[in-house]
Amino acid sequence: MTNIILSGCNGRMGQAISRLVSESANSKIVCGFDINTAQLNDYPVYNNYSDFNGTADVIIDFSNPANLENIINYATKHKLAVVVCTTGLSEEQKALLVKTSEIIPIFYSANMSLGVNLIIELASRAAKLLEGSFDIEIIEKHHNQKLDAPSGTALAIADAISESLKESPEYVYDRHAVRKKRDPKEIGIHAVRGGTIVGEHSVIFAGNNEVIELNHSATSREVFAVGAIKAGIFLAGKPAGMYSMKDLVNEMA
Repeated sequence: MTNIILSGCNGRMGQAISRLVSESANSKIVCGFDINTAQLNDYPVYNNYSDFNGTADVIIDFSNPANLENIINYATKHKLAVVVCTTGLSEEQKALLVKTSEIIPIFYSANMSLGVNLIIELASRAAKLLEGSFDIEIIEKHHNQKLDAPSGTALAIADAISESLKESPEYVYDRHAVRKKRDPKEIGIHAVRGGTIVGEHSVIFAGNNEVIELNHSATSREVFAVGAIKAGIFLAGKPAGMYSMKDLVNEMA
């Protein structure tokens, strides 16, 4: 049994995780943390980490980047594993995760969907095979309440593609300000915001007289919740280190 502390428990993702864990036989949420302390499930909710006196194996965080330091401090003090699902982290915060992983196990992924991470792997392989003869564009679509753009997932796809190429590409986010032909070394990254779109990502490889597309559409936030729970169970008991969805997928394969 994996005992979970759920940070951001009363948000949309927190509630999705709570529903799935309540139906699980191998995991349990022992408490939640949220600025809204309403008890919506069968576990206590606190807004101060020091108020919880119980024991746990892992923290799953779906809160806010501003809360990251509080989580890391608490987890380090109590030697807890942390699954960071919050998006929009700064480079300084990502560096903090790497540094903290020397002390405790840290799991970080820009997207917790297993399907999205498969797309990232396939895009990386395709880019290596098609380099030099195909232009690469990434389009991501999300709901109108999402704060960051482009999405962390779109950037993760671009980074994976970049790492597989012999020559480093330039990320281009906006074309209207400059009138010029597309540079072959560009990766165009485009963000769409509207309605209640959960999350859609497309990777386009456009060549001479042919186009290859890799697409992923999430129709429910539960796909991210499933991945977060799997990551929590995977991470509990692991030695200190930095882990990602690639590690989880490899263990499942």
